[in-house]
Amino acid sequence: MAFKRISDLGDLSGKIAVVRVDLNVPMQEGKVSDDTRLQAVKPTVDAIASAGGRSVLLAHFGRPKGKVVAEMSLKPIVPALAAVLGRDVGFADLGADLPATDVVVIENTRFHAGEETNDPALAAQFAALGDVYVNDAFSCAHRAHASTEGIAKLLPCAAGETMGAELEALENALGEPKKPVAAVVGGAKVSSKLAVLENLVEKVDHLIIGGGMANTFLFAQGYSVGASLCEKDLKETANLILAKAEACGCLVHLPCDIVVAKDFKAHAAHETKAIKEVAEGEMILDAGAETVETLAEVIADCKTLVWNGPMGAFEMEPFDKATVGLAKAAAALCDNGSLLAVAGGGDTVAALAHAGVKDSFTHISTAGGAFLEWMEGKTLPGVAALEA
Repeated sequence: MAFKRISDLGDLSGKIAVVRVDLNVPMQEGKVSDDTRLQAVKPTVDAIASAGGRSVLLAHFGRPKGKVVAEMSLKPIVPALAAVLGRDVGFADLGADLPATDVVVIENTRFHAGEETNDPALAAQFAALGDVYVNDAFSCAHRAHASTEGIAKLLPCAAGETMGAELEALENALGEPKKPVAAVVGGAKVSSKLAVLENLVEKVDHLIIGGGMANTFLFAQGYSVGASLCEKDLKETANLILAKAEACGCLVHLPCDIVVAKDFKAHAAHETKAIKEVAEGEMILDAGAETVETLAEVIADCKTLVWNGPMGAFEMEPFDKATVGLAKAAAALCDNGSLLAVAGGGDTVAALAHAGVKDSFTHISTAGGAFLEWMEGKTLPGVAALEA
């Protein structure tokens, strides 16, 4: 898709850019414990400043449900944001006078009931804060809120630097990808990613299914999964997805060997088996080494990879080996320039960080719901509003 960038807004000298950002950061004892999302704001604020403008930031924190909740104020985030940006950052309630600082943070957008209902009156209040609108919060782009969609109708608008990089990466991954394309979809439940699977089999050449999801597909194919996590009521659905994949020319890859244990805990006694050997009382907690080797060869033959979800119970050693092994294989291909790899989702980011390959992947999205809805092929309202 073609979308507008900050450079398309022209000279911003003396102007104020209203910027939707993601400041929904983890806090511990009143302080920011992970500034990843704050770091993502800096390129856009810098670009606006370079064009002569000032930034007024809109963001939410938590789920106050349209009411003022003191514990969900954005004010405690301001010092950490100022340190990351290297600029003076002020704070103001909506409707109050803006401080004369380089950057201003407006109080939690979700303190207003009209935010999540996309109330035009609230959108107009947001628009009155500045001269142009910049959306730099892909993680919120799947919601048609006043600060993500309503305001975009009222001001000249553009994608921020982080949003722009995200959209380019996603376009390269599934929009107009270099083929062959592989997708890794893992996690606990098939039911949470049905739409993702149904969309991907139409778009990718190889679909790799891992984690608890794989158990449901193995069960659907007639294998015993013992005491494993498995949505047995989705047997027919799983087989329909497999049939659709075959009709679309998409090869579905399931584990050929698995790691089983009788206790769901770290360092539990475990054994690697063929998929036909799972005994009653055993849980499949990871894919085996043979599976990883086979899948690494599949990815090596591809030009593009999309990844969402782990291959096993990666939070517990030694059931992290398949996730780590496949992630490292993909990272090595990215490092040598033969693979473009885009990953997203909370568990995925944690898994790739655990594998030590975050810096090697072409792009890693911190968005959760928005990334999944993009994988489902849905139109994201906050993105659609930026189309050129």
